[in-house]
Amino acid sequence: MKDYIEERAVELANYIIENNATVRGAAKVFALSKSSVHKDVTERLGKINPSLAARAKLVLERNKAERHIRGGMATKHKYEERAREVECRRQAR
Repeated sequence: MKDYIEERAVELANYIIENNATVRGAAKVFALSKSSVHKDVTERLGKINPSLAARAKLVLERNKAERHIRGGMATKHKYEERAREVECRRQAR
């Protein structure tokens, strides 16, 4: 494996652990695809630094378990925004 990929995998794992980041969040910060982040942290990192991989895996599993909550909150926020827009238009008449 190339050195820069190994360094990237370690940096990604450290970022995910320190910031409780999701795969999408880390991908955005590092300008990578979600697939690359996931592969680096779940597959490659296990061969490079197993203890760091285990810590990163815990964060990713927690984020996966909580994703339905984040999705629900996003939907709630979306409809609250729409309701405020409708109310503003109604008051402007």
